[in-house]
Amino acid sequence: MLADAGIPRHRFHDLRHTCATLLLAQGVALRVVMETLGHSQMSTTADIYAHVLPVLMADAVDKMDAALA
Repeated sequence: MLADAGIPRHRFHDLRHTCATLLLAQGVALRVVMETLGHSQMSTTADIYAHVLPVLMADAVDKMDAALA
């Protein structure tokens, strides 16, 4: 079905990783992503998806700047 649709083959794990990355990038709380993935600790989720967190930090800084302006 993937080949017929012109979609490259991906492992299920790749889809899971993409889902978590997109959720975090959209501002979904780390705890919610943790529970969605079934991790037992937020630190596990934070360690794996640390590459997304700097983007979230920049967004938080922008929101704080707007609140104080």
